[in-house]
Amino acid sequence: MKEILGIDVGATGIKGAIVNVEEGVLVTERIKYPTPKPATPQAMTEVMKKLIEDHNWKGKPIGMGFPAIIKDGVAQSASNIDDSWIDFPIVGFLNKKLKSPINVINDADAAGLAEQKFGGGADKKGLVILLTLGTGIGSAIFNDGVLIPNTELGHLKWKESVVEKFVSNNARETKELSFKVWGKELNKVLNHLEFVLSPDHIIIGGGISKKFHKYQEFLDCVATVEPAQMLNNAGIIGAAMAAPIAK
Repeated sequence: MKEILGIDVGATGIKGAIVNVEEGVLVTERIKYPTPKPATPQAMTEVMKKLIEDHNWKGKPIGMGFPAIIKDGVAQSASNIDDSWIDFPIVGFLNKKLKSPINVINDADAAGLAEQKFGGGADKKGLVILLTLGTGIGSAIFNDGVLIPNTELGHLKWKESVVEKFVSNNARETKELSFKVWGKELNKVLNHLEFVLSPDHIIIGGGISKKFHKYQEFLDCVATVEPAQMLNNAGIIGAAMAAPIAK
């Protein structure tokens, strides 16, 4: 059994657990700490150290999902965290500070890896899109099971702003939208994605996936649309799958 510590970094919380990456299950309790404000590299690293200590994992391989575009070990963006992460050498920095071999990927890509192998995307061919609807919107795209990394569908232009300002779960709650109003707007976005990308399957992730039954009737797509199955553990499991020796 191959076990890896997976850490899922988000705008509101940083959580981790040891994962059996062969079966896609947590083998320890999931531990979560609030994301510090401001969410700077130094402040967030201290929280990551706590998670490593909690799991007695110092010096062992770690996989991490992070809310940014990650290319060549560099964070090229920062979604709902401090802008000091932009153009930051995240992999080298964390390897040094955490004293563990680590691999960092986009957080939505991490969730997508878990969902594609163990959840709603398992055995699905063609183009599969996962959308995580939370504070913002993350996305992961797979073509015949192969990840196309670092997509940012939540930042597509939409009306006077971008998609995530209208159909993220945060937008629904902040604007106090009914599931009918919000679901119809989400349907328009999904229809637009269908026109642009012609997906075969669309998976809705994030906490809102648990309430899929409340807005399913307002979704009218050619592609199959279904809720994610891995729920809140997807980011941790997918992060662990991306660890240096778990690939």
